[in-house]
Amino acid sequence: MKLAVTHETIYHYQPVVETAQHMVYLTPRQDDTQQLLMHRIEISPAPSQRSCSVDVFGNTREFFSLQVPHRELRVVGLSQVLTQASTLPENPVTWEAAREHFRYQAGADFDAACEFTFASPMAPIHPDFASYARASFTPDTRLLLCALDLMHRIHHDFAYESASTEVNTPARQALQQRKGVCQDFAHIFVASLRCLGLAARYVSGYLLTQPAPGTLKLRGSDASHAWGSVYLPALAGTATQPAASACWVDMDPTNDRAGWPSPGADYVTLALGRDFSDVSPMRGVIHGGASHTLSVGVTVEPV
Repeated sequence: MKLAVTHETIYHYQPVVETAQHMVYLTPRQDDTQQLLMHRIEISPAPSQRSCSVDVFGNTREFFSLQVPHRELRVVGLSQVLTQASTLPENPVTWEAAREHFRYQAGADFDAACEFTFASPMAPIHPDFASYARASFTPDTRLLLCALDLMHRIHHDFAYESASTEVNTPARQALQQRKGVCQDFAHIFVASLRCLGLAARYVSGYLLTQPAPGTLKLRGSDASHAWGSVYLPALAGTATQPAASACWVDMDPTNDRAGWPSPGADYVTLALGRDFSDVSPMRGVIHGGASHTLSVGVTVEPV
């Protein structure tokens, strides 16, 4: 699909902000599975300095500095992306074999995915996550099937309630209360896999949503989205079993959808990280503006 994304963020400050430094993750990823056709970020008031860099996970981030007093900050990310249809890979590796793959062995080849097996600020290692996950991980079962079952269970067991959590709500709290939003479900999915010694990462992006039948889609009515991704290690071939390539399979517990390279062609991948704290769309430090209000509007449309 060819999709156009508009992501608008507006801050209103009281009193005035004198100076500010911000960092944004609003540039969709460009790789073999997703083509970035157009992208720009509009900022008002105009920054005195702007620069881009690529972080350790391959995400594009932009820094900007404001040196003029302002009561309002408006940041708009405009993108056009060409996505691919998704599929599920033929990888028969069991979850036990994947877990052993990440155990330290002297002289073994390094797999960069191992960094996603450790705890992170918003996806901690805790027995509660392991306890919840174990029902999906039966002995000698393919990792792909186990992860799919975990995704199905989160979708079934948890209620989606937009006001039930905040952006900094701990994943363990969402696990206990059995409700949250897409960010919470992604953190629970990722933390559950890591607690079993498996590699999982957090994915931020967008999802094309359709209006109710007979109604018009309102611009700005969509929202940014989040899901998880599980790593399937490569499997050496044998006389009876063909070799399988390593890959990341995206899984969205909120909508119960999964696939490679994403849960579907109607998904746009923005950034990858250990959890939300690595890829927050916008963060910064301000001088002034003791209080503020925030409004965010996202529109995803087919071109």
